[in-house]
Amino acid sequence: MIAICAATVSCKKARDAAPSGPAIPVDTASNPVDPQTAATIGFFLDAWKPRTFTAPANSKDTIPFSGKADVTITIDMNKVVTKVSPCLFGNNANTWMGQVITEPALIQYITDLSPHIIRAPGGSISDVYFWNQSSAPPPDVPDSLFDASGHKVPVGYWYGGNTGSWTLSLKNYYTLLQQTGSTGILTVNYAYARYGTGPHPVQTAAHLAADWVRYDHGRTKYWEIGNEDNGTWEAGYQIDPSKNKDGQPAIITGKLYGQQFKVFADSMRAAAEETGATIYIGAQLLEAQPASWQDATDQSWNEGVLTTAGNDADFFIVHDYFTPYNTNSNADAILATAVSIPSNVVTYLAQQVSLYGVTPKPVALTEWNIRATGAMQNVSYIAGMHAAITLGELIKNKFGEASRWDLANGWSNGDDQGMFNIGDEPGGTPKWNPRPAFFYLYFFQQCFGDRMVSATVQGGTGILCYASSFSSGDAGVVIVNKSASAQKVKLNVQHFSTGNDYYWYTLTGGAGGGFSPTVQINGKGPAGAAGGPMDYATLAAYRAGTKNGILITAPPYSVIYLQVANK
Repeated sequence: MIAICAATVSCKKARDAAPSGPAIPVDTASNPVDPQTAATIGFFLDAWKPRTFTAPANSKDTIPFSGKADVTITIDMNKVVTKVSPCLFGNNANTWMGQVITEPALIQYITDLSPHIIRAPGGSISDVYFWNQSSAPPPDVPDSLFDASGHKVPVGYWYGGNTGSWTLSLKNYYTLLQQTGSTGILTVNYAYARYGTGPHPVQTAAHLAADWVRYDHGRTKYWEIGNEDNGTWEAGYQIDPSKNKDGQPAIITGKLYGQQFKVFADSMRAAAEETGATIYIGAQLLEAQPASWQDATDQSWNEGVLTTAGNDADFFIVHDYFTPYNTNSNADAILATAVSIPSNVVTYLAQQVSLYGVTPKPVALTEWNIRATGAMQNVSYIAGMHAAITLGELIKNKFGEASRWDLANGWSNGDDQGMFNIGDEPGGTPKWNPRPAFFYLYFFQQCFGDRMVSATVQGGTGILCYASSFSSGDAGVVIVNKSASAQKVKLNVQHFSTGNDYYWYTLTGGAGGGFSPTVQINGKGPAGAAGGPMDYATLAAYRAGTKNGILITAPPYSVIYLQVANK
């Protein structure tokens, strides 16, 4: 990494030189107790490590507001909500990114972002992906599959051995993980079990998945069986029964997926045992109650999966794109979904596993983003604010894993969900230039500790707070102002030995408001027309003394990443 602003490397703090204060009263003593790991987090917390706060190397004295605060935030360092799963900061690669291991700028950005997990091979492509082929599929697949409208259309299969410059080979995906210090989560081709024309398509597809586990040889712990296979758009949702050799129905059901999931899981676990690897296998569920207009497959999907394979899965997979499909959602509507959706998802899944008598399992949100269209919302700072709130809510609601969609995609008139410009953005923006969301996610990881603690907000409008503690005893706080008015905020940190200084980074939208494609960090923006300041890793933090309290002004539509040093 080129530099860090806050956490992971221990160094001597400037405040250590300050004279020690009076003895800490008993009621301020820190005595946090970790709660039992939630079932919805489970083994994803195995990757947890203690984090140590490091004061920013570059900071500038800043005078806080005077007068009465609009908002008071009370943080209790003794009330641990949960340890923070490192697997929540993931992202998605895809096979049309190109052979990116030769792109040093992108590799550096991803390394700085530190997603921990990078999912592959990429959404719906997973169900037409043959990891061990180079240029042609196996002989037992059709040349046409059904589209979402039920029409047969030619299919383009994707291959892990393709070394063309426009795609990402499986070998180079593994190299990408190495270069960025990440681990993988892999989605195997389940749909091959449906559209395969051989005598035993399920066993053949399961064997292909098991061979991937053997080839992987312990590099990857987390595996998904299929991608959104309940969807009408997905390969294998509908097949031609006249070409099928084992009596499968034309349309998939959750029960059929569950039955076939067990065949895959058995084969993959046997392969893992052969290589001495530990793997965890996820099954797909719907994240919300199906609407009345959704088809019979969706209506019974969770029941079918859970009653046939619920206790055979190691974790449950959901996807959610938060905002209404193909809708020109405004900023307030977009930000509201970041607060509501994570809670709704875990509540619904808890109800489903209870209803069908299944043991609760870890939950992985392996694709998430917004799908607002029409005003370039996806490439704006509002998307960055949404990402910051979503991370806070995922931690609070005790998800195990999450991977945002995706690292790079396509401009699509500004409806680009990619975090980096793949090279097609107008206006002379450099290839791989980070979009605003990158900066919001970068500072969240840098400035948030390894445990979430209790935070209560009183007064004001539109203020959210996600508070944390570092194992070194310091506090990391994310304050979001999702209102159109500035708010004066005071922090009361209980059971905490407050040090001399606090530091913060304030992220706001660039000039012009609306869905600005730029982000300002402590008043500094990008050199060009999109993104943020490229010296983000060494940018000066604001600094103030704690003598008169911890005070901060939250501008309209802002996110503040604040750290309070302990003694």
